[in-house]
Amino acid sequence: MTELIARIAGPYLLLTGLGFALSRDFYQRMVKGNAQADPILLNLSGAVHFIVGLIVLNNHFRWSGFAEIVVSLIGIAAAAKGAALIAVPEMTLQTPKTTGRVLTASTVGFILAGVYLCCVGYLPLLAR
Repeated sequence: MTELIARIAGPYLLLTGLGFALSRDFYQRMVKGNAQADPILLNLSGAVHFIVGLIVLNNHFRWSGFAEIVVSLIGIAAAAKGAALIAVPEMTLQTPKTTGRVLTASTVGFILAGVYLCCVGYLPLLAR
């Protein structure tokens, strides 16, 4: 299950990191505009994050190896973000904005996590 989730999460994280790098101005505008976001869209975003996180955690709550820990933490992070967007949306919108150095760090983190998970998920397929 670790490899399967890695094959799904890896490309998503890698693509998101590349999006942050290639479309930096767009993502900074998007984050700054969150306070004016439609409440229904915030709730739907929370629902998607929460459901994806719970799907991961219900199928993968393993802690014996580094790859298993990373995948489980992704499930926890998604569920926590979704819960926050649903339960306390105003407080969630008041968190520090992902711009400047934080966006740069997020870009690097997403790309590294994406590459790592792609390796975890796809290298075993290539070895067969």
